[in-house]
Formats: sequence, C-alpha cells, structure tokens
Amino acid sequence: MNSNNRPGLGAALFVLIAFLVGGYFTFAAVQGDYGLFQRAEIEAQEDVLAARLAVLQAQVDEMENLTKRLSDTYLDLDLLDQQARDLLGMIRADEIVIR
Repeated sequence: MNSNNRPGLGAALFVLIAFLVGGYFTFAAVQGDYGLFQRAEIEAQEDVLAARLAVLQAQVDEMENLTKRLSDTYLDLDLLDQQARDLLGMIRADEIVIR
C-alpha cells in the first residue's frame, strides 16, 4: 500500500480521461455538425431563404392576379387590350407612337 497521501496513477488517469472526454464534447458542441457555429450558419441561411421566398411569393401573387384578370369568369378588358397590343405590336387610331 502507498504510505504517502498522493493519488495513485489510476486516479490521475481517470482525471485525464474525464478531461479529454469533456474537451471532446465541448468541441463537438461548438464546432460539430449540430454545434453553435453550424446553428448560426443555418439561421443566416434561413433569413436569406425567407427573403427569397417573399420575392417569389410576390411574383406568384402577381401572376395569379394577371391570370384571374384574363380568365373566362373575370375579364379585364383594359388588360386584354394591353396584352393584345403588346403581343401583336399594334396601336389604336387615336394613339401616337414616340420612338
């Protein structure tokens, strides 16, 4: 038996292993696939995608409005006139073209 009161090699080894395991889990919590840095990157990407979604939703809403205005149940004659003249390149008799 050890007569002096120093901890044995097993206790020192246990502390070293516990410290290494704690260090590993700390590193994984910060740098790992599900760590803090990854979370911040995902949140930034979420903001970018949310802004992109808002732009696309506005475009979809505009297209739905134009489609509704040209449908059989609701016909906007001004829009129909504009689309036909743009497509065919024609003007009315009372209009003047400035180039």
